[in-house]
Amino acid sequence: MAHPLFGPEHDSLRQLVADFTRRELHPHVAEWEAAGGFADWVFPRLGELGLLGLRYPREYGGQGLGYAAAVVLTEEITLGHGAGGLPMAVMVHTEMATPPILRFGSEAQKRKYLIPAIQGQKIACLGITEPDAGSDVAGISTTARREGDGWVINGRKIFITNGVRADFIVLVVRTDASKGHRGFSLFIIDRGTPGFSVARKLDKVGMNESDTAELLFDDCRVPADALLGEEGRGFQQIMWELQGERLIAGTSAIAGAQRSLEAAIAYCNQRTAFGRPIGEFQALRHALADAAAELAAVRALVYDTCLRWDAGDYPVQELTMAKYLAGQVQWKVADLCLQVHGGAGYSMESPVQRWWRDARLTRIGGGTDEIMLEVIAESMGLGAGRRA
Repeated sequence: MAHPLFGPEHDSLRQLVADFTRRELHPHVAEWEAAGGFADWVFPRLGELGLLGLRYPREYGGQGLGYAAAVVLTEEITLGHGAGGLPMAVMVHTEMATPPILRFGSEAQKRKYLIPAIQGQKIACLGITEPDAGSDVAGISTTARREGDGWVINGRKIFITNGVRADFIVLVVRTDASKGHRGFSLFIIDRGTPGFSVARKLDKVGMNESDTAELLFDDCRVPADALLGEEGRGFQQIMWELQGERLIAGTSAIAGAQRSLEAAIAYCNQRTAFGRPIGEFQALRHALADAAAELAAVRALVYDTCLRWDAGDYPVQELTMAKYLAGQVQWKVADLCLQVHGGAGYSMESPVQRWWRDARLTRIGGGTDEIMLEVIAESMGLGAGRRA
């Protein structure tokens, strides 16, 4: 789709990522899905190709190409690989866990964590969700208390993508319960720090290639320089991070929807019933035409919002709408694709069932549909009397 977000330079990048994905990632999709994780060489290889730092400054080993490059990477890996777990793991690394380090970190933290993350030598994860706090970030109960010249952290995090393999975590904790939203802070904690452990690897409905963990912090002692950014500003910092997380999730969702739509169209033109291709039946023709129109509209919203985000704007309403609608259309098209394929799509031998399972997460992760609608309603001025 032609859009001002992209220039001629993105065409060559798109081809590079598409070729790499087709040659080096896609051939392993069935193997990695069955194994419940992709190979360890993937992140270093992405780093070697310069794909983990596309929009990061050159001084830290990035390419300095802007947000559109991250969109291209997300789209092409999602389209070409054939499963959602690996693209999600990459996006957590590049667009969720490391952006706060660039924006809020000290120079020492950027050199210690950001540079090797861009090289693919250190893998990052982000620790927000807890057993009793998901979309309600303010309900986080993991704590960090001062002790001597450092901090002691206690609590649990769950549903953490890259949690098993990550070399470090950007962690959201409560540092002062008496200060409400001003009582949260961010920390960077290395794997292997005493008191920090992987409690278990989680078994999921979809996204099988991505390792998802429950993490335990039991009197985990970290030095003062583990604090990321300003103490007490963690809630505002993670709210900023979540906007970028939701936008990149929307980008991945429209690419996934495009993949499902193309597969459904191809099958309708190939499969025959009652002596003709099933794509000639009005019920299917109209369903696919409706899905294509809806996808085009949502893609335009996502791209427009990406353009504003890249320019430094902070359009929370549009960011939230983009994530919500992209998740909805991805699920709708994945479900339609499975329906079109019938029994062939429902078979575990088909990638269609995998896309269907993977698509369901977008409506949960990074803020559920219900939370997205609440944010949109608030941005419209609804509920002002209730808040008063």
